[in-house]
Formats: sequence, C-alpha cells, structure tokens
Amino acid sequence: MSPYIHPSAIVDKGADIGEGSRVWHFVHICAGAIVGKNVSLGQGVFVGNKVTIADNCKIQNNVSIYDNVHLEEGVFCGPSMVFTNVYNPRSLVNRKDEYKDTIVLKGATLGANCTIVCGVKIGEFAFVGAGALINKDIKPYALVVGVPGKQIGWMSEYGERIPLPLEGKDQFVCKKTGDKYNLIGNILSKE
Repeated sequence: MSPYIHPSAIVDKGADIGEGSRVWHFVHICAGAIVGKNVSLGQGVFVGNKVTIADNCKIQNNVSIYDNVHLEEGVFCGPSMVFTNVYNPRSLVNRKDEYKDTIVLKGATLGANCTIVCGVKIGEFAFVGAGALINKDIKPYALVVGVPGKQIGWMSEYGERIPLPLEGKDQFVCKKTGDKYNLIGNILSKE
C-alpha cells in the first residue's frame, strides 16, 4: 500500500517513505530522510535530511526531527516534543559539523512537550513524561519525569507502571500480557 501524503505536505525529491505511512497536513520531509512503513507523521511535523524513522513510529503534531536523530521501531513522539542536534547553538557560529547523534530505541515513548537534548540514547520501551527535560541517557523500561529528568520508576512494554523499586532484586509479571520482568541491580529486563 502506497503511503498517503496530504496535498499540503512537502516531500523533497529523494526522501524515502515506506508503505502504509501517513503524512498529514503541512509536513515537510527533507530529501535525505528515511521513513519506515506504517509511520504516522502528524500536522506540522518536520523531518531533516539525516534522519531515520523506523517502522510503526507515531509522530504527533508539531514535532521537528532534526538531523542526526534516529528513531527505532515503534517510537511514540508526543505533541510538540522537541529534539535538538547542537549542544551549544549560536546563530553567528556554524556548527553543522558538530551535530550529535540522538538514538531512541524500540518502543520508547516521549511525552508531550518533553525536550531531548542531543547526544543521548533513550533505552528500549523507556517512558519520558510530558514536559521532561532529558540531558543524559535513559535505561530500558525507565520512567523518567521532571526538569532535569529523573527516573522515578519502571514501565512495561504494554505501557503500564511496574511496581518495583529503582534497584534491588525482584520480579514482576504483567497482568495484561503475562510478560515477566526481572530487576537485577538497577537494570530491568524482560524474560
């Protein structure tokens, strides 16, 4: 199934958009962008040249995905959340050769209006709360909120809070899916 591209969207020649993707009102996708299958790009989204968006991602309205941002499969970007690509921008200083990679791993959620400072890695199925400021790496399954972002718990792949401490040795079984999660030290993993 060909991607749906709204007539008001601008897709530069050379952009690669996968089957079943939906590109909504006033989206701009630059020539070098790679967008996977079944991706939804909401109203007013901007996608830079050096960006990869894997299959099944959902980018809500008014999100700009700048160069050197890479989203793995199933990433959710909430409305008006922000990515950066230069740590110390100045309008009068060209720093395009200083862009830092930002990697968001499979299944992570980035809440509405959160800010992801460039150069970080967001772990698989991590959950960033609305309005949080992320300026350091986040562990898989971590629930992070606040300014600056602080881990306050764990989240399941299903998107529900896991009632385990931040560290120790314990196990949790998701009532919705039956998935088992093991906490060893300060790392949570799924069996």
